[in-house]
Amino acid sequence: MLMRTTIEQDGSRAGRAARASSLRSVAGVIAMTGAPMNFARNCEIYGEGEPADYLYQVISGTVRTSKILADGRRQIGSFYLTGDVFGLEVDDEHTFSAEAITDSRVLVIKRSALVSLAARDSDVARQLWTLTGRELARVQDHILLLVKTAQERVVDFLLEMADRAPSGDTVELPMPRQDIADYLGLTIETVSRTLTMLENDGAIALPTSRRVTLRKRAALGRLNA
Repeated sequence: MLMRTTIEQDGSRAGRAARASSLRSVAGVIAMTGAPMNFARNCEIYGEGEPADYLYQVISGTVRTSKILADGRRQIGSFYLTGDVFGLEVDDEHTFSAEAITDSRVLVIKRSALVSLAARDSDVARQLWTLTGRELARVQDHILLLVKTAQERVVDFLLEMADRAPSGDTVELPMPRQDIADYLGLTIETVSRTLTMLENDGAIALPTSRRVTLRKRAALGRLNA
Protein backbone atom coordinates (compact mmCIF):
# COMPACT_ATOMS: atom_id res chain seq x y z
CA MET A 1 0.00 0.00 0.00
CA LEU A 2 2.84 2.39 0.83
CA MET A 3 4.46 1.67 -2.58
CA ARG A 4 1.16 2.30 -4.38
CA THR A 5 0.57 5.59 -2.49
CA THR A 6 4.08 6.80 -3.27
CA ILE A 7 3.72 5.98 -6.96
CA GLU A 8 0.32 7.65 -7.15
CA GLN A 9 1.74 10.81 -5.62
CA ASP A 10 4.65 10.72 -8.04
CA GLY A 11 2.20 9.97 -10.85
CA SER A 12 0.28 13.19 -10.25
CA ARG A 13 3.54 15.12 -10.31
CA ALA A 14 4.52 13.18 -13.42
CA GLY A 15 1.44 14.36 -15.27
CA ARG A 16 2.20 18.00 -14.48
CA ALA A 17 5.87 17.61 -15.40
CA ALA A 18 5.01 15.89 -18.67
CA ARG A 19 2.67 18.70 -19.67
CA ALA A 20 5.23 21.32 -18.71
CA SER A 21 8.11 19.75 -20.61
CA SER A 22 6.05 18.81 -23.72
CA LEU A 23 7.81 15.47 -23.97
CA ARG A 24 6.92 13.68 -27.20
CA SER A 25 8.23 10.21 -26.45
CA VAL A 26 6.69 7.48 -24.31
CA ALA A 27 10.16 6.40 -23.17
CA GLY A 28 10.99 10.06 -22.55
CA VAL A 29 7.88 10.56 -20.43
CA ILE A 30 8.70 7.51 -18.33
CA ALA A 31 12.39 8.45 -18.05
CA MET A 32 11.68 12.04 -17.03
CA THR A 33 8.63 11.59 -14.83
CA GLY A 34 8.57 7.97 -13.63
CA ALA A 35 9.17 7.12 -9.98
CA PRO A 36 12.36 5.04 -9.55
CA MET A 37 11.99 1.91 -7.44
CA ASN A 38 14.45 -0.81 -6.44
CA PHE A 39 13.61 -4.51 -6.53
CA ALA A 40 15.86 -7.18 -5.06
CA ARG A 41 16.71 -10.37 -6.91
CA ASN A 42 13.61 -12.59 -7.38
CA CYS A 43 11.33 -9.91 -5.91
CA GLU A 44 7.87 -9.65 -7.47
CA ILE A 45 7.12 -6.36 -9.25
CA TYR A 46 3.49 -7.21 -9.99
CA GLY A 47 1.40 -10.34 -9.95
CA GLU A 48 -0.69 -12.16 -12.54
CA GLY A 49 -4.28 -10.94 -12.43
CA GLU A 50 -3.44 -7.68 -10.66
CA PRO A 51 -4.73 -4.40 -12.13
CA ALA A 52 -2.45 -3.09 -14.87
CA ASP A 53 -2.37 0.41 -13.38
CA TYR A 54 1.29 1.15 -14.10
CA LEU A 55 3.91 0.93 -16.83
CA TYR A 56 7.54 0.18 -16.11
CA GLN A 57 10.95 0.80 -17.66
CA VAL A 58 14.14 -1.03 -16.68
CA ILE A 59 16.91 1.35 -15.61
CA SER A 60 19.29 -1.41 -14.59
CA GLY A 61 19.07 -5.15 -14.06
CA THR A 62 16.85 -7.68 -15.81
CA VAL A 63 13.17 -8.54 -15.40
CA ARG A 64 11.21 -11.63 -16.42
CA THR A 65 7.49 -12.16 -16.85
CA SER A 66 6.08 -15.58 -16.05
CA LYS A 67 3.00 -17.58 -15.13
CA ILE A 68 2.39 -20.94 -13.50
CA LEU A 69 0.52 -23.35 -15.75
CA ALA A 70 -2.28 -25.67 -14.63
CA ASP A 71 0.14 -28.60 -14.34
CA GLY A 72 2.50 -26.63 -12.09
CA ARG A 73 5.11 -25.83 -14.74
CA ARG A 74 6.40 -22.28 -15.06
CA GLN A 75 6.29 -20.53 -18.44
CA ILE A 76 8.42 -17.44 -18.87
CA GLY A 77 6.88 -14.96 -21.29
CA SER A 78 9.74 -12.52 -21.86
CA PHE A 79 12.95 -10.99 -20.58
CA TYR A 80 13.32 -7.22 -20.25
CA LEU A 81 16.72 -5.57 -20.31
CA THR A 82 17.94 -2.04 -19.61
CA GLY A 83 15.77 0.51 -21.42
CA ASP A 84 12.90 -1.90 -22.12
CA VAL A 85 9.34 -0.87 -21.26
CA PHE A 86 7.09 -3.57 -19.80
CA GLY A 87 3.70 -3.95 -18.18
CA LEU A 88 1.83 -3.10 -21.40
CA GLU A 89 -1.49 -4.92 -21.51
CA VAL A 90 -4.45 -4.94 -23.87
CA ASP A 91 -6.85 -5.50 -20.96
CA ASP A 92 -6.94 -4.01 -17.47
CA GLU A 93 -5.19 -6.91 -15.72
CA HIS A 94 -1.73 -8.41 -16.01
CA THR A 95 -1.69 -11.75 -17.80
CA PHE A 96 1.76 -12.60 -16.38
CA SER A 97 3.57 -11.76 -13.17
CA ALA A 98 6.87 -9.86 -13.30
CA GLU A 99 9.93 -10.48 -11.13
CA ALA A 100 13.43 -9.05 -10.97
CA ILE A 101 15.99 -11.64 -12.11
CA THR A 102 18.82 -9.59 -10.62
CA ASP A 103 18.80 -6.60 -8.30
CA SER A 104 16.99 -4.12 -10.52
CA ARG A 105 16.04 -0.46 -10.62
CA VAL A 106 12.80 0.29 -12.42
CA LEU A 107 10.93 3.47 -13.33
CA VAL A 108 7.21 3.30 -12.61
CA ILE A 109 4.50 5.57 -14.03
CA LYS A 110 0.72 5.46 -13.83
CA ARG A 111 -0.83 4.06 -16.98
CA SER A 112 -3.64 6.63 -16.78
CA ALA A 113 -1.10 9.48 -16.91
CA LEU A 114 0.32 8.17 -20.19
CA VAL A 115 -3.12 7.50 -21.65
CA SER A 116 -4.19 11.01 -20.71
CA LEU A 117 -1.09 12.48 -22.33
CA ALA A 118 -1.61 10.34 -25.44
CA ALA A 119 -5.13 11.73 -25.78
CA ARG A 120 -3.61 15.20 -26.17
CA ASP A 121 -0.44 14.37 -28.06
CA SER A 122 -0.68 12.36 -31.28
CA ASP A 123 3.06 11.54 -31.28
CA VAL A 124 2.82 9.97 -27.82
CA ALA A 125 -0.37 8.14 -28.84
CA ARG A 126 1.35 6.71 -31.93
CA GLN A 127 4.38 5.59 -29.93
CA LEU A 128 2.19 4.02 -27.26
CA TRP A 129 0.38 2.01 -29.95
CA THR A 130 3.76 1.09 -31.46
CA LEU A 131 5.02 -0.19 -28.11
CA THR A 132 1.82 -2.17 -27.59
CA GLY A 133 2.04 -3.61 -31.10
CA ARG A 134 5.67 -4.55 -30.53
CA GLU A 135 4.69 -6.37 -27.34
CA LEU A 136 1.98 -8.31 -29.17
CA ALA A 137 4.48 -9.21 -31.90
CA ARG A 138 6.87 -10.45 -29.21
CA VAL A 139 4.14 -12.73 -27.86
CA GLN A 140 3.41 -14.08 -31.34
CA ASP A 141 7.12 -14.70 -32.01
CA HIS A 142 7.37 -16.59 -28.74
CA ILE A 143 4.41 -18.80 -29.66
CA LEU A 144 6.08 -19.64 -32.99
CA LEU A 145 9.36 -20.31 -31.18
CA LEU A 146 7.76 -23.02 -29.06
CA VAL A 147 6.93 -25.20 -32.09
CA LYS A 148 10.56 -25.34 -33.28
CA THR A 149 13.12 -28.04 -32.49
CA ALA A 150 15.20 -27.77 -29.33
CA GLN A 151 18.27 -26.66 -31.28
CA GLU A 152 16.29 -24.04 -33.19
CA ARG A 153 14.84 -22.68 -29.95
CA VAL A 154 18.24 -22.32 -28.29
CA VAL A 155 19.81 -20.75 -31.39
CA ASP A 156 16.88 -18.37 -31.76
CA PHE A 157 17.29 -17.32 -28.12
CA LEU A 158 21.04 -16.70 -28.50
CA LEU A 159 20.53 -14.64 -31.65
CA GLU A 160 17.78 -12.62 -29.99
CA MET A 161 19.95 -11.86 -26.97
CA ALA A 162 22.90 -10.96 -29.20
CA ASP A 163 20.71 -8.53 -31.16
CA ARG A 164 19.63 -6.89 -27.91
CA ALA A 165 23.08 -6.82 -26.32
CA PRO A 166 25.40 -3.83 -26.77
CA SER A 167 28.46 -6.07 -26.92
CA GLY A 168 27.69 -7.67 -30.29
CA ASP A 169 28.63 -11.32 -30.58
CA THR A 170 29.53 -11.76 -26.91
CA VAL A 171 26.39 -12.14 -24.85
CA GLU A 172 26.19 -11.88 -21.06
CA LEU A 173 23.19 -13.87 -19.90
CA PRO A 174 21.86 -12.47 -16.61
CA MET A 175 19.30 -15.24 -16.27
CA PRO A 176 20.07 -18.77 -15.00
CA ARG A 177 19.73 -21.81 -17.23
CA GLN A 178 16.42 -22.73 -15.60
CA ASP A 179 14.95 -19.41 -16.73
CA ILE A 180 16.16 -20.05 -20.27
CA ALA A 181 14.63 -23.53 -20.19
CA ASP A 182 11.29 -22.21 -18.94
CA TYR A 183 11.32 -19.51 -21.63
CA LEU A 184 12.03 -22.04 -24.38
CA GLY A 185 9.68 -24.73 -23.08
CA LEU A 186 12.58 -27.18 -22.62
CA THR A 187 14.23 -28.96 -19.71
CA ILE A 188 17.39 -27.49 -18.26
CA GLU A 189 19.21 -30.66 -19.32
CA THR A 190 18.15 -30.15 -22.94
CA VAL A 191 19.32 -26.51 -22.89
CA SER A 192 22.71 -27.46 -21.43
CA ARG A 193 23.14 -30.38 -23.85
CA THR A 194 22.27 -28.17 -26.85
CA LEU A 195 24.70 -25.45 -25.79
CA THR A 196 27.46 -28.04 -25.38
CA MET A 197 26.69 -29.45 -28.84
CA LEU A 198 26.88 -25.97 -30.40
CA GLU A 199 30.18 -25.38 -28.61
CA ASN A 200 31.60 -28.69 -29.82
CA ASP A 201 30.57 -27.76 -33.36
CA GLY A 202 32.49 -24.49 -33.06
CA ALA A 203 29.37 -22.34 -33.51
CA ILE A 204 29.67 -20.77 -30.06
CA ALA A 205 32.14 -20.50 -27.20
CA LEU A 206 31.20 -20.71 -23.53
CA PRO A 207 33.89 -18.90 -21.52
CA THR A 208 31.60 -19.06 -18.47
CA SER A 209 28.13 -20.43 -17.75
CA ARG A 210 26.66 -16.94 -18.22
CA ARG A 211 28.79 -15.73 -21.16
CA VAL A 212 28.29 -16.91 -24.73
CA THR A 213 30.35 -15.88 -27.76
CA LEU A 214 28.78 -16.41 -31.16
CA ARG A 215 31.73 -17.61 -33.25
CA LYS A 216 29.77 -18.42 -36.41
CA ARG A 217 26.80 -16.10 -36.36
CA ALA A 218 25.95 -16.61 -40.04
CA ALA A 219 25.97 -20.39 -39.55
CA LEU A 220 23.69 -20.03 -36.51
CA GLY A 221 21.35 -17.94 -38.63
CA ARG A 222 21.19 -20.69 -41.22
CA LEU A 223 20.46 -23.27 -38.54
CA ASN A 224 17.51 -21.13 -37.48
CA ALA A 225 16.23 -20.41 -41.00
